Amino acid sequence: MAQYTVLIIGAADRWWTSMSLAERTDGYAQYHKLGEALAAGGHTVVGGAELTQTAQARSIPAGGGAVTDGPYAEAVEQVGGYYQIETEDLDGMIECFQIIARTGDGIEVRPNVVPEDRPSADAVTS
Repeated sequence: MAQYTVLIIGAADRWWTSMSLAERTDGYAQYHKLGEALAAGGHTVVGGAELTQTAQARSIPAGGGAVTDGPYAEAVEQVGGYYQIETEDLDGMIECFQIIARTGDGIEVRPNVVPEDRPSADAVTS
């Protein structure tokens, strides 16, 4: 079974700063529906989390260096959470994520690299 990381991308901190309690409650209800649809479709959630506000982020620049407060990139949209999904039906899983895409969040789906596709430790050090 293949594993995928599904990124939830939306307006920076929209859930926390600009939505009313009723809007947040409805939004979370849609995520509950997503969970039910994934289970019904035979897709297994193996991990994931909702992320805190971008103001709580700490960033390390490429190449190392000084750690800064805030997200790595100044952008209108940020990753607000992610799912780790195990499934044999990519198209079916993507259809499930239409549920929360309708709330205004963007969705990015990427296959995870499997260990067999990585070079062995011996090949890397040789």
